[in-house]
Amino acid sequence: MYTTLISVEQLRALQAAGAPLMVFDCSFDLMNPAAGQEQYRKGHIPGAVYAGLDTALSDPGVVDADGTHHPHPDAESGGRHPLPSREKFAMWLSGVGFGNAMQAVVYDRNGANYCGRLWWMLKWAGHGAVAVLDGGLQAWQAAGGAVTGEEEPAHFQANFALGPPLRRLATTADVERGLDSTDQVLVDARAAPRFRGEIEPLDPVAGHIPGALNRPFSQNMDADGRFKPAAQLRSEFEQLLAGRDPAAVVHHCGSGVSAVPNVIAMELAGFAPTALYAGSWSEWCRDPKHPVAKG
Repeated sequence: MYTTLISVEQLRALQAAGAPLMVFDCSFDLMNPAAGQEQYRKGHIPGAVYAGLDTALSDPGVVDADGTHHPHPDAESGGRHPLPSREKFAMWLSGVGFGNAMQAVVYDRNGANYCGRLWWMLKWAGHGAVAVLDGGLQAWQAAGGAVTGEEEPAHFQANFALGPPLRRLATTADVERGLDSTDQVLVDARAAPRFRGEIEPLDPVAGHIPGALNRPFSQNMDADGRFKPAAQLRSEFEQLLAGRDPAAVVHHCGSGVSAVPNVIAMELAGFAPTALYAGSWSEWCRDPKHPVAKG
């Protein structure tokens, strides 16, 4: 069972052994939401299922005729990419043929920015056997792995059964209670200019949650797009936390997606699993009562 990362060689070995396995392509582009599925259509790991951020991995809610967006009442978070309920997510997994006995392997071509979302959601659904393909599609191709543009056959319906959550979802109320408390250490995964409030291309307010530390998710990767060695990650997070309790960390970003590489990196570094605030800045900043920091 692979639970954090899997290498190209390890994936090939599972495939050769005929292990119960499903590979998911989570490629996406925030600025062009149709691009990820088009990239998948043009070339993906043979057998991979497409898992789109806006469709499979978020609850799209309802949009009025005037363009006003209303999240579904059973969504588990707010923000730009509301988490679907665990039950709705389990229905999607069952619909694509994913069962509890399978190893899930998730990848993208975006530096693990998007596939981490599916990794986290499967953990949250109680499924431990999920791993990120280290280095993504680029590593697969660099190692000579084939890609196909052929349409994949539909899978038989499965019956994915939810288990107790293996990762903690933090709510806005949780974050509010933790402000000015040593029981919470917020880590923001957005790029530094967005964190400082110098620019804000996506959300209505610029800045960050007061007291948050900044760790852009891209800092977890080395030059070839793989996660840095565990010892290096541990040193970097210890430097960031500067004596604060690692167990108190709550990760967030703009909409709960790019924070997950920080979640994974802390686990690779040997820390116990930490929480994710999935609503993130996009949920926080929509309430004018919430304090905002800049700089």
